[in-house]
Amino acid sequence: MAYASLRHCVDDLERHGHLVRVSAPVSPELELAAIQRRLYAAGGPAVLFERVEGSPFPAVCNLFGTLPRARFVFRDTLRRVRQAIELKIDPLVALRRPWRYAAAPLTGLRSLPWRRRGGPVLAGRTTISQLPAIRSWPRDGGPFITLPQVLTLRPGGRGIMDSNLGMYRVQLTGNDYETDLEVGLHYQIHRGIGAHHAAARDRGESLPVSIFVGGPPAHTFAAVMPMPEGMSELVMAGMLAGRRFRYARVGPHVVSTEADFCIVGHIDPTRTKPEGPFGDHLGYYSLRHDFPVMEVDAVYHRADAIWPFTVVGRPPQEDTTFGALIHEITAPMVPVEIPGLVAMHAVDVAGVHPLMLALGRERYVPYWPRQPQELLTLANAILGFNQASLAKFLLIAAHEDAPGLDLHDEGAFLDHLLRRFDPARDLHFHTRTTIDTLDYSGTGLNEGSKLVIAAAGEARRELGAQPPAELPLPAGFGPVHLARPGVLVIGAPPWDGRGEAVAAELGEALVGGPLHGADTRWPLVVLADDPEMSARTLANLLWVTFTRANPSHDVHGVGAFVEHKHWGCRGAVIVDARIKAHHAPPLEEDPEVVRRVEALAAPGGPLQGLY
Repeated sequence: MAYASLRHCVDDLERHGHLVRVSAPVSPELELAAIQRRLYAAGGPAVLFERVEGSPFPAVCNLFGTLPRARFVFRDTLRRVRQAIELKIDPLVALRRPWRYAAAPLTGLRSLPWRRRGGPVLAGRTTISQLPAIRSWPRDGGPFITLPQVLTLRPGGRGIMDSNLGMYRVQLTGNDYETDLEVGLHYQIHRGIGAHHAAARDRGESLPVSIFVGGPPAHTFAAVMPMPEGMSELVMAGMLAGRRFRYARVGPHVVSTEADFCIVGHIDPTRTKPEGPFGDHLGYYSLRHDFPVMEVDAVYHRADAIWPFTVVGRPPQEDTTFGALIHEITAPMVPVEIPGLVAMHAVDVAGVHPLMLALGRERYVPYWPRQPQELLTLANAILGFNQASLAKFLLIAAHEDAPGLDLHDEGAFLDHLLRRFDPARDLHFHTRTTIDTLDYSGTGLNEGSKLVIAAAGEARRELGAQPPAELPLPAGFGPVHLARPGVLVIGAPPWDGRGEAVAAELGEALVGGPLHGADTRWPLVVLADDPEMSARTLANLLWVTFTRANPSHDVHGVGAFVEHKHWGCRGAVIVDARIKAHHAPPLEEDPEVVRRVEALAAPGGPLQGLY
């Protein structure tokens, strides 16, 4: 379906039973976000809230609340997008299957951005304070736009085809922002807008910025797509929408004519203001830091404008659906971009960037017993590749050892790797490097370390299916839980600043016991504040372990050693996943808000039966 607007999409979803309307007034102060979280968890419909308190504009959420609904929204265009990516991978495939790809060249041409003189978004003007002020979590610094499309042009570049469209955080009010005159613009490290920001700074110019909200859903999705090199997000928006991205120029600004709202302004590349806190997708708050401030020139809106929103928080959330659909579209690109790499998977339940799984080939030395060799080259390529460069823990295994292994079965992959890796040989650290801006486990903003664990060859151990009968634990440690085969979660004393000393004490105490020896049946130990919760589910284990550990500081081992600057251990690897003083607080709901939104879904309530 080639949706010309968000309203067009909303009406179509309603006709097909994917959307319901709510006429009762709902507060944007924590209530709307709490409702969205429950809708998503229940696999519920999209909901159009016709009366948002404090704003004249309706709001819609959960448009991408299920993968089937996301596929339905793009039901007429996904095939053509996949074909375009297949041709990007191998242009000669069109010669082998000409009828399949006959329309592909026209698809590309028909998806080029189209400049117009005006459009629906210019029908009205409003102010920042009139927009739905949706605050998602109790400690958030103010209301945020959670589905923005932020567009910048490269200073001195080639115009619209030299643009960047990304989904960067926008704080509408709060902190020190001047009401209706300024908004906060937060972007993470390694994002395309950063290059435009730097270019404007070097030229001594302000950087025009356009923030689009709404419009055809394809425009929102294109803003989060990791694009193949040389392909524009605006072209992708056109292909996914089934119609060209239409834009106009208003002074120095680009305006998406079919968006529901367009906030235009500029940033002085030398000026910042505090932004945040904000409940983010790692499941914690990202804290208050200085980021660029955008001076607002105008806020345009359609006559029938709808404000789309989502909630960011501990996965799974609605952005989980984005990730699944992105994987379906872009997975064939991986072996082409990094030869020898079979697949990679950023683990959603671990916050995406903290944990990356990968499968690669060991092709070049077939006459030796297989061990990680080419895998280490592939690991370095992954850590230099696009957003995969933000991976903190990279676990990579040889495809030849289990050709049917599915990276999206995280438990099976973890079992496979733990059976094979050698803790004395296969741990490779990158220290004092960059990590995700939102990850507070490191030594500072954007600062931390990485760890590659590689596994190739025959299994070297069976994994313990029960905890060992006895462990010589120091005082203050315990209880011990078996999280899954080969993985123990041990309670540890609260963090007091002696992290390495405490973990080293445990490692020394375990020497000579069942966790000592390269072939120990329990090769992974996780130290946790709440061992029962951490071991209860695989999702909990992955979230706690990989979001709360900085490899260089928090990975220890039984029988640890350093040999020619290589760190290893002769027994179990110990990951200190306790909460530290420098960590950001985890996200928790307001109990009073929970009571109110659950009442809305009770019998007789306006949201009865939706979650």
